[in-house]
Amino acid sequence: MENEKKKFFLFENALTIPNLLSVIRILLIPVFAVLYYQNHLLGAVIVLAVSGLTDFFDGKIARRFNQISNLGKILDPVADKLTQMTLAVVLFLKFHQANDSLIKAFSWVFLVFVAKELLMVCFGLFMLIVGLRPGAAEIYGKVATFVFYFVMIVVFLFGPEIGALNSILVLPNIVMMILVVISAILTLVALSSYIPGVYRQVKYRRQEIRKGTWDKKNNKILSGEIK
Repeated sequence: MENEKKKFFLFENALTIPNLLSVIRILLIPVFAVLYYQNHLLGAVIVLAVSGLTDFFDGKIARRFNQISNLGKILDPVADKLTQMTLAVVLFLKFHQANDSLIKAFSWVFLVFVAKELLMVCFGLFMLIVGLRPGAAEIYGKVATFVFYFVMIVVFLFGPEIGALNSILVLPNIVMMILVVISAILTLVALSSYIPGVYRQVKYRRQEIRKGTWDKKNNKILSGEIK
C-alpha cells in the first residue's frame, strides 16, 4: 500500500509539457551520438542546440504555467547529467585522438565534467538514502549549464580538428582551451554551491536528534519534514 502511494505521488500531474521536453532531451542523446560518429557534424550540432533549448524552456514553462511535478524534479536533472556526460565523453575521445599533442593532452580536462556529474549522482543517492534532500539548482548551476552548452556548441562548430564549420573558421587552440577551462571552473563553482544547503540539513538533523524529535527509522522529524 505504501509503495502504491509513493508511485502515485511520483507520477501525480506528470503529463506536462516540461516533462515531455525532458524526455525529448534524453531521446536526443543517442541521436546526437549517432549523427556525430557518422560524421554528420552539422546535424549533430543542430540536435545539440535543440537539446539546449529544451533545457531552457522546460524550466520556464514549468514555473510560468505552474507545471512543476515530482517526476519533473527527477527527469530534468537526469536529462541534464546524461547530456553533459555524453558531450564531455565524446569530446574527450575525439580530442584524445587528435594529431596535435597539445590538444591531445588537454582532452583530459573534459573528464572534469564527467567526474562532477558522477559525483553529484552518487552524492544525491547517498543523501536520499540517509534521509536528506538533494538541493535544487542554484543560480550558479544554471549559469554553469548555460555556459557549458554555449562552449560545447562553439567547440563542435569551430573546434580544431573536429569543428563542423572548420572550413569557415577554426578556433585557435588557446581560445578553445580558455573557453573549456572557464566552463570547467564554473562547473566546479556550481558543485560547491550545493555544500551550504547540505550543511544546513545535516546541522538541522543533528539538532533534532539531540532533542529526540528525529524519527531515525523513517529519516524524518517526528512532527514533520526536513525544513
